[in-house]
Formats: sequence, C-alpha cells, structure tokens
Amino acid sequence: MTGPANPEADGGERAEWPVELRGVTESVVTTLGPNGLWNAAALGVHAPGPRGGERESESGRAAPDSVTARTYGRTRTWRNFTERGGGVVQFVADPRTFVDAALTIHEVDDPVLPSADAWVEVHAEEIADRSEGDTTIRTWELTPVESEVRRTRVPTINRGFGATIDATVAASRLDVPGYDTATLLDRLAYFADVVDRCGGPREREAFERIDGATGWRERRSGAGEHES
Repeated sequence: MTGPANPEADGGERAEWPVELRGVTESVVTTLGPNGLWNAAALGVHAPGPRGGERESESGRAAPDSVTARTYGRTRTWRNFTERGGGVVQFVADPRTFVDAALTIHEVDDPVLPSADAWVEVHAEEIADRSEGDTTIRTWELTPVESEVRRTRVPTINRGFGATIDATVAASRLDVPGYDTATLLDRLAYFADVVDRCGGPREREAFERIDGATGWRERRSGAGEHES
C-alpha cells in the first residue's frame, strides 16, 4: 500500500469508502503481523449513525460520521491494529474467503486478497472499550486512506451465501463463555440445510471448510446420542 498510515498526520485529504455502508457490512480485513505476513480476519464495519460511532468529541457528543469496527479479546487484528495503526478492509463475494478469515489462521503475502471486489486502506484508532466477562471489546474508528474498486457486479441474492456468513458467526462462538453450545449447533444445522438447498458450489465448498474447522457435525451427533 502506498498511502500514509494516518492521513491527518500527513496533511492529506481523507479518502472515500469505495462502497455504500449501511448497518453492519461484513468484510475481511488484512493486518500486517510481526512475521511480515498479512493476517486475514472477518470484520463487521459499522456505518455512521446513532448506533455507529462511539467516539466522544471534545464537546461530549458522539461523532456522527464515524465508521467503526470492534475487536473481541486479544486477537491478531487487535494486536496489529494496536502496533501498526490500521489495515486493509476488503469487500468480497466469495464465501470461502469469509470462512477462511473467520475460522482459521489465514496469513498471506499481499495485503489485497485476489477475491476482493474493492478494498480500502484504513487508519484504525481505538476510541472505546468495555468488558463482557473476561473479554475486552474494543471499538475502533476507521478512517479511509486509499481505496480501489477492482470489479463491479450485478447484485444477486443467494440464501446459501447469507447462511454461510451467518454460520461463520455461530461457529466462531462455539465454546465461548456466555453462548449456549447446543443452540449454536442447532443454528449450524439449520444453516447447513439452507446451503444444501439454496447454495451453489462455492457455498457448499465454504460450508465444508466450516465442517473441517469446527467438527460441529460430529459434536452435534455426539450430543444427540448422549441425550438419548
């Protein structure tokens, strides 16, 4: 990437986001680790609005135009945001990329993934934190530095894709204190059925990667046998 780590410090103008943000937009972020590789992880990008930015300005009001994201615990993204001050947020339509980023340690040589339709380099500044049990949840304000749209698509709706993305959320919460494992396993079974009925080859392959990363089918089967 060629942009400065912090555009304000460099005196440059703030770049624009390459896509329209609304609600929480699911993305993949790459951040540079101490080993010189870029770690890919799932990241929900919160659009500006009443529930978007949590930053308190000098006047005590939340900044209305803040785009934010959250990290949960001591993750690689948290570490790299802290040490590097940012990363590259990417918008992708390949469910396999989401699964690899959400459920595995996925490190690559280049900051922009081949499957990215658009990317934006961001400066990340921690603006709030809170604790839930033993987990610290940090909120980061994301300021765009440089961006590119690599390809455009005609929008299509595939329930299998949506189910795969939701499944990565459920799978990532397995064995996390505060979440009921049996409920999560039932959700995964429902999402798997949706993918089987509505998904295409990419969605089915992506779900196979969820199976391999979590072993949820065996766990659910074993739980059922134990209950009987």
